[in-house]
Formats: sequence, structure tokens, C-alpha cells
Amino acid sequence: MSRIPVGLVGVTGYTGMELARLLAFHPRLDLVRATSRTDKGKPLQEIYPFVRSTKLDGLVLTEPDPQDLARACELVFLAVPHGAAMDTAAELLAQGLKVVDLSADFRLRDPGVYAQWYGLEHRHPGLIGDAVYGLPERYAPDIAKARLIANPGCYPTSVILGLWPALEAGIVEPAGIVCDSKSGTSGAGRKAGVATLFCEIHDTFRAYGLGTHRHTPEIEQELGFLAGQDMTVSFNPHILPIDRGIHSTIYTRLKGAITQEGAAKLYAEHYAGHPWVRVLPPGKLPETRHVRGTMYCDIGVVVDPRTGRLIVCSVIDNLCRGASGQALACANLMLGLDVDEGLRLAPLMP
Repeated sequence: MSRIPVGLVGVTGYTGMELARLLAFHPRLDLVRATSRTDKGKPLQEIYPFVRSTKLDGLVLTEPDPQDLARACELVFLAVPHGAAMDTAAELLAQGLKVVDLSADFRLRDPGVYAQWYGLEHRHPGLIGDAVYGLPERYAPDIAKARLIANPGCYPTSVILGLWPALEAGIVEPAGIVCDSKSGTSGAGRKAGVATLFCEIHDTFRAYGLGTHRHTPEIEQELGFLAGQDMTVSFNPHILPIDRGIHSTIYTRLKGAITQEGAAKLYAEHYAGHPWVRVLPPGKLPETRHVRGTMYCDIGVVVDPRTGRLIVCSVIDNLCRGASGQALACANLMLGLDVDEGLRLAPLMP
């Protein structure tokens, strides 16, 4: 069985770390290039001792060089910040490579909206139309034919999967949706900062970015496609004193009467062909620990007849399902592999 060489630009952040973890044992993909401007020349195992005695043992970090990547790889993952990713993606695509971009640079279809929320003009707007939003449950056929993937954000993944059945079936009002989301600390990235020091994050719980979080337009864009109309949602993120996990509690208003059993049946039937989305039976609600380190999205739905609401709890691992694992699923499809190749993972327990 032939091996497929891939590269990773930006290996030293948490998403790069997670990709290294997953690629270390991928049965078909070989990570042959891992780049870092600051750590070039160092063995990857010096940065990440966990890759010792895996097939990544001996891999040496290099300077990101599009021509070298084109000679060595068929596909490249970009795990670099927004703003920088768009230029690197353009260079790699010009070399004929397939690209999975984990940044936000190609997620928004309107470059004006991107400029508004991210504070810079998009330097390659012509590539936005080539990018496919990398949510496999929604866009697998398009992902398989794509040369550029805009990997979804972690919060949007949890919210979109949580609302898709209800919006598509038309059982909830598109207006007035509140997305109350909580993320583990790794969602803030690996760069050192006072706000994420142990003593600042441990044994506390706080909101941030209320009304201003950059995932808001991405959520509204994709929910708008589902609802068939422009959407405005109240997205309210919080940071949890845990390493991994996102828990989104989503409040909607029902259009008419539906029972608890009816809502659970609707969700279960909708996701029957999507094994990574696990709809819990009535009376059960998801927990972050049950998806840790996996591609699973666990969903629980509650019909509250007193308030006329459908409440959806959607839980994912922010690093695997919300970033690197999802990027790998997209790469699998782009390279003609099964979507779950190298991603048949059990949760990390306890």
C-alpha cells in the first residue's frame, strides 16, 4: 500500500502538536516536512518527546520553503496564524500543492466581512472562491474535489453541528438564537500570555469576547446557509480551567409543538449516516471528557415546553474535532482515502 507524503507548516503550536500526534501513527500519510522558523534544524522529538519511537522519530524541522514542500509533498497543512496563512497558501497552491488551512483566512466568503472582523484586508480574495469549508458532514463531496480547504473554527464546529437538524427541519425560529460556549484553555493557543498562566486560569471561570469574538461571522455565515436566510446570533464564549474540550449550550425558540422524544428522533435520524456525531437518548446530556482526543461530537437535546425552547448541548474536543483531526479528515478525502483513516480514536479517559 503506497504512502502519501505530506507537510506541516507551523508545527510548534497546539494545532501543529495535535497534527503531529495524529500523523505519527497514520496508516497512509507520512509527515516528511515539518517547518518552524524559530526551531529549524532541531529534531521534532526535541520539541515533542512523545514522537520518540514513532515514524516521526528522526524528522528534523526545516524553514518553510514552498519549492521544497512542492518537491517533497502532495498536500500541506497550514497551522499558522491568520494573516500569514493566506500568503503561504497562495505560494503553495501556485506550486501545485493541495492545502488545508487551519487559520481563518479562507472561511468567510465575503472579504469585506473578513476585513471588518479580523482588522486587515484580504490579500488573496481571488482564492476565497476556491476554498471549501472543511466540515465533512456537510461538504464531503466538495472537500474530496478541493485543492484548498478552509478548516472550520472550533466553536463554529460545535454550534453548526448542534443546530443543523433543527434549522434544516424548520422547527426553530432563526431569530434570537443564543450560543453559550465554553472552551478549554488550549483554545487560546500555545503562545505565553498572562491571561492563560496557571494561576490566572486555574479554579476560575470567565467570559471573554462577548459580542466581538471573531468566530461570530463564521457561525452566522454557515447557519445562514442552513436556514436559507441571513442570520444574527448571540455568541458568548467562556474559558474553562481544563486543557481540552468545548461545550456549547444553544438556546432556540420553537416554532410549534414538538415532544422531547420527537426532537431526539429528529436529531438521531439526521445524523444516522454520520458516525462521528453521537446523539444522546432523551434524558442524557454530553460531557467534554467523553469526546477528549477524538472526532466525536456528542449532542443532547432538551425540549422545554414551559419556555417554548429547544435547548441543544453540543460537545467536542477543540484540538482534535475542532482543529487538527478535522483537518486530517479533510486531507483524507482530498487524497482519496476513507474520511476516518487514522482517526478511529477512543476518548482519552479519565
